This record gives sequence, C-alpha cells and structure tokens, in this order.
Amino acid sequence: MYKNLREFLTRLEQTGELMRVAVPVDPVLEIAEITERMAKSPGGGKALWFEQSGTAFPVVTNIFGSDRRMALALGVETLDELTARIDALLQQIFAIRGGLTDKLRMLPLLGEMARWLPKCVKGRGACQEVVLTGDRVRLSDLPILKCWPHDGGRFVTLPLVHTVAPDTGTRNVGMYRMQIFSETTAGMHWQLHKTGERHYRACKQRGERMPVSVSLGGDPAYTYAATAPMPDNMDEYLLAGFIRRRPVRLVKCVTNDIYVPEDCDFVIEGYVDPAEEKVTEGPFGDHTGFYSLEDDYPLLHVTAITHRRDALYPATLVGIPPQEDYYISRATERIFLAPIRLALQPEIRDLWLPAPGVAHNLAVVEIEKSYQGQAFKVANSLWGAGQMMFSKFLLITSCQANIRTPGVLCSLLRQVSVPDDVLITKGVLDMLDHATETPGFGGKLAIDLTGYAPQTEDNADFGNPRNWGIFVVYAAPGDDMPDIPALLQAEGAEACRIVVIIDTAAQKLTSEELLWFAAGNTDSARDIRMAEGRIVVDARSKIHGEHPFPARWPNPVTAAPETIAQVDRRWNEYGFSEPVASPSLRYIPLLHSEKADL
Repeated sequence: MYKNLREFLTRLEQTGELMRVAVPVDPVLEIAEITERMAKSPGGGKALWFEQSGTAFPVVTNIFGSDRRMALALGVETLDELTARIDALLQQIFAIRGGLTDKLRMLPLLGEMARWLPKCVKGRGACQEVVLTGDRVRLSDLPILKCWPHDGGRFVTLPLVHTVAPDTGTRNVGMYRMQIFSETTAGMHWQLHKTGERHYRACKQRGERMPVSVSLGGDPAYTYAATAPMPDNMDEYLLAGFIRRRPVRLVKCVTNDIYVPEDCDFVIEGYVDPAEEKVTEGPFGDHTGFYSLEDDYPLLHVTAITHRRDALYPATLVGIPPQEDYYISRATERIFLAPIRLALQPEIRDLWLPAPGVAHNLAVVEIEKSYQGQAFKVANSLWGAGQMMFSKFLLITSCQANIRTPGVLCSLLRQVSVPDDVLITKGVLDMLDHATETPGFGGKLAIDLTGYAPQTEDNADFGNPRNWGIFVVYAAPGDDMPDIPALLQAEGAEACRIVVIIDTAAQKLTSEELLWFAAGNTDSARDIRMAEGRIVVDARSKIHGEHPFPARWPNPVTAAPETIAQVDRRWNEYGFSEPVASPSLRYIPLLHSEKADL
C-alpha cells in the first residue's frame, strides 16, 4: 500500500490516471466546475492536482473517480481481488468448528488478523510536522472548497471525523461534511442515524464536552474505510488494516486524547460542547444531485491544526451523478457483498447500486430463489439492515444473468405483473431525501422480478424508456394530476408496465438522468398508485399542491453561468486539449425558482 497520499498520487501519475493544473485556480467554485467536467467525462476522466490554490497547499480532486483509480487506491489491480480475499477469509472462519484440532487451526488465522489491528505509537507523526495552536489556528489557511453557487459557504468534503463513545471508548471514523463558519469554528453534519450523532447525544447526557479530531489524506484506504458501512462498534481502521495488509499506525493528537493516522496530511483538532445551541448549517449541493436545505447541527471549536510539511489537501465534489462517490459505492458493492450474504441474506448472489440511484434511491438485488414470496422477504430484511435501510426502491431478480446489462432489466421490467409483484411500505429514509413529508421517513417500493427470465434484445435502444417498459409523460409541476384512464390509453402506454409523470423541463434528459430526477422527487407512499395493471408514478417536482411538502423544494445542483463562462475561457490555459462542455448546461432548465437558490 502507500506510505502517504503523495505516494498514491505518484502512482496515479505513473499510470496516466492524473493530470496537473499548474496555473492558479480559485477554490471558490472554479475548482469544482473543472472537477465536475472531468468527473462526467468517459470513465470518470482523470484525477486532478491543482498546484496553485491561493494557499500554501495544492488541492487534489477526483482521485477515487474511476474503477481503475478506486482499485489502485485499495492496493489491487481489480476490486475482484479484494472480494476473493474476503470470501477466502470468511470461508476459513465459518469452516472452524468446536473441536481441539479446529481451534488449533484458528491460531494462524488469529495471528494474521492481529496484524490488521490499529496500533497506537508514541511520539509525533508526519501529520504533526507543523503544529498550529492558539492565535495561529486559521481554517482560511486551508484551500477549502465552495462547490456550488448556493452552498452556505465553504465545506470540508473529505473529512475523516474521529469521535469516541464516552461510555465504552469505542472509536468511530465517519465522513461528515463540515461547513466553515470562522477561523476556528465549523459545523458537524451528524445526521440523526449516524454514529457521530449518537456519540454527541451520549456526551450531552453526561454533561461532557466531546473531543473531535478530523484528519485528511494519508493512505487512501483510510478515506475509503471512513465511508464504508461498518457494523456498529467495529473499528474502521481494522478494515483499513485488512485492505493494507498492515496495521494503521496512530498518534495522539496535540490538544485532545484522540488518535489519528500518523501519515495523514492534515489534522483539525477540537471539541463540541453539547451544552451550546446548535447552529444553522447549509444549504449544500449534495450527492443526491439536489441542494440539501438548512438545518441545525453541532458546532466544532478548533483548538489546533497540524499538518505535514508537504501536505496535499484532498477534496471531493458531490452533485448530479455520476460523481466520484459512485466509484466509492461500487467498491462497497464488491467488498461487502460476501459479508451481507453470510451474515444477513445467504440467498443474495449480487448487489448493484446504479449511478442514477445515488447509492440509496435504487438497488438491484439478485437472489437464489427457492420459494414464493422470497423476494419480499429479502426486501424487508434489507430495509432493516445497516445503511441498506435507506434504500427507497428495490428491484429483486433471480435471473442468473448479469443484472448490470441493460437488456436484462429492460426485459424483466416489461414482464412485471401489477399489483402482484409490487410491495409498497413505509420506513426509514436518508435524512437528505427531500421528497418525504417527514424528514428521514417515507415510502419504499420493491418489485419482485424473480418470476421472469430475461429475453435480451441485442439491438434494442436502451436509451428509450419505452424499451424498459416505462411510458414517460411530461407535465408542469403544480398542474393537476393527468387523468389516469386517459393516460393509460395513450399511444405507446399499452405496452408499458410503468407510467412516469415528470417535469416538462426534463424532456431532453437521457434515460439515466430521468431515473435520477424521478427517483429523487418521489415518495412511494404518496406519489405512486396502481391502476389497470400499471404502476403510475408522479415524479414531478412538488413545489405546489395540497400535500404538506417541505417548505422549500430544492433545485438540482448546477454551476453559476459566470463560473461556466470563466472555466470555458481558461480551459486551454489549464492544460486540457479537448474542450468539455459544462454538464450544468443540461440541468439548468430544471431549475424552478426565480433565484435558483432553493
């Protein structure tokens, strides 16, 4: 694996996966727009190294933004290598029974696992080569990005936030965005369902200040581990140690007792005082592709900033998919499939989180079917399991074909029987889901496709929704619901099992973009009905109407016209040869507010 982030970037540069931008660039909006164009280039484009950020530190973005870079970040040529390692490990563990011989066979395995455990070391690490405390603490010294024009400010977007349960001492390393408020304060975006929020509540009950340390950079395995859906009370650095095949070495922070990786680039140390009132954080252009709105979150007080002398500032951009986070979630699919199969659902053969589903809006699951109703059993189980509880739409298949092949799903969806194959229920959703009437709670839908075999049409136009068995109708938000019987009699609707009503402004979107926009704007319990053997979905923006929608329905995330023009002018100056149009130009017609700031 890698000694530090710089070594990983050297590897990317050697393999043609990185481009340097030598001219000065602005961390406010400009870097994000350049990164957006690169991230949406074929295959995720290249990682970017911005050498001049207006601060003492270069900025690197899109470093995980392709299958190739994601594999290199985890020290393998392909992610299948990690999948095979996990499968082999779990088979060893489950093969061991209760006899003395079996227990003796366990000793080498325990020895191997012990080598993955994080180790606390004495002294200071490379991350503490420079120590800034007191009046020298200035968050403005870091090239923290402002990504989108209506973000509430600058945000740290790749932070590894370290907290400790006050009663057990168990460490958690999570990735929670941080809005910068002043030189020494930042917001901590601990959502209701997250471990950091639980630690915060526990400290509040005990009347104690909560120490917090935030690291950035280091071996990229650390960043991945902070995003991974680890079980409660299991150390993220154990996963990082498994990936690295060696332990994560941790050093004690300067102003609190939290331990962080010795080889990371930056550490922001501080505390949260639960006795303080929370502060308003946001809005923020989020991974859903929409702005998440303002809400109240705890305030971090910064007591120290430490960093390497040659520190690099890593950042990511989230917005309309695909973005860098999509490739991170693809790694999670492969790494956690075997544990899910063994510990939760042995019948699961494959799991796919398509890019338009932004990780939690859509999951496709392939199972080994043995009995009637098994698909709904799997759906209900997944909706109660870890981060899968946030899944809004589930498609369950048993077709023994590649579920990532468009023709397979197209064929299955054209055969679905409504309402027999459809389950609509309510449950926990992501707090960032803007379509729900109650934050974090709303409708879910599962479709049982296990009774059908794919009939792939090699020459089908998969860009046409009708070939997916989906009939799309365009109507303005706020208009009355179209007459459903008439709708179902429309030309082309008779061959489709799903009818989707979507904003008129979305007519030029691709099928994948339509899926992203429709899934984000839909609450299954409110917006879906079944009629005459069809699923009818009102996927329009809910900016009017009788329902108690959120006070503000957020806009999709787009760059400001002046930023687009600036990057257009400078494109060749950055060192890029082929012109790349701003992806935002496709989505600006979707904006529905006069100021486009909702």
